[in-house]
Amino acid sequence: MQVSPGLLIDGHLDLAMNALNGRDLTLPLETLRAADPVEGQTATVSFPELRQAGTRVCLGTLFAMPRNAEAPDGYTDAAGARRQALAQLDQYRRWEDQGHITLLADAQAVAAHLMAADAPLGVVLLMEGADPVRDEHDLSFWMEAGVRIIGPAWGATRYAGGTGAPGPLTAAGMALVTAMRDLGLTVDTSHLDDAAFWDVVEIGPRLIASHSNARAKMARPDGRPASNRHLSDEMARAVAAAGGVVGLVYLSSFLQPGWNPGDVRAPLEVLADHARHYAELIGWDRVVLGTDMDGGYGQQKCPAGVDRYADVPRLLDLLPEEVRAGVGGGNWARWLSSCL
Repeated sequence: MQVSPGLLIDGHLDLAMNALNGRDLTLPLETLRAADPVEGQTATVSFPELRQAGTRVCLGTLFAMPRNAEAPDGYTDAAGARRQALAQLDQYRRWEDQGHITLLADAQAVAAHLMAADAPLGVVLLMEGADPVRDEHDLSFWMEAGVRIIGPAWGATRYAGGTGAPGPLTAAGMALVTAMRDLGLTVDTSHLDDAAFWDVVEIGPRLIASHSNARAKMARPDGRPASNRHLSDEMARAVAAAGGVVGLVYLSSFLQPGWNPGDVRAPLEVLADHARHYAELIGWDRVVLGTDMDGGYGQQKCPAGVDRYADVPRLLDLLPEEVRAGVGGGNWARWLSSCL
């Protein structure tokens, strides 16, 4: 479909998570920052800021945080994960009632929204980590709620090995992904461990990688293999072969091997290198944005020159002119308006 050259679509924003952490995303960014309750992570995202950047649609997450050292109040079982996801779902619905967003649950709704003038931010619900889903029979509940895309893993879940937690799909994961395939739901492969990823590919559902940078660009200085958080070349090709797209993440530690908090922020040109690498593998028409900004990190860890969400389009200036509109939003618009 034809889209405005200035259109942005972001494949990964943790909007409701931030709201439940105390951030009022309806405020201008400067006002939000002045009273930001999240310490050490300077906010970059608010609804006015997204509008200023030209963002018309995003994939907004339902993300349940498991209990760990940094999240002592996180979930410890499926019921706890479900409570978190339901609270976030309620937040999106409240925003919609207030006119801040429009929830989009199918391809036709996305296409119509993109053609509407002065519409609020369109939000497609993406579940990141499937622990809120009781079992495969529970998918109908989440579909009724508007969820069309689910990533089985974050770290390890009941369903799959994930980031820093190697392992295949579990028996429950096999059943879940098979049911997703049969229902026409999309699997977000971001965060899946390699073994689980290839199990998913064998089952054959629709695939995307909402926010995953290139493993080939993340070889560590000490020679150790790059994290399983990033996509190998073979994984990127498999996502593209299934008709999917791959989203670029604006996080310095996902751009520059060996980057640590407190280091000089990674140059934005490095993110452009990841984009070019993917383009060589799968074509520019499969490369999209999945910034994950304010997804557990703030301005301090964004690439140099990206101090707020309105700076996101600066990446596009580093790409060939003829592909900028596609990477910025056109490629997502095509996928969402035909595959959601």
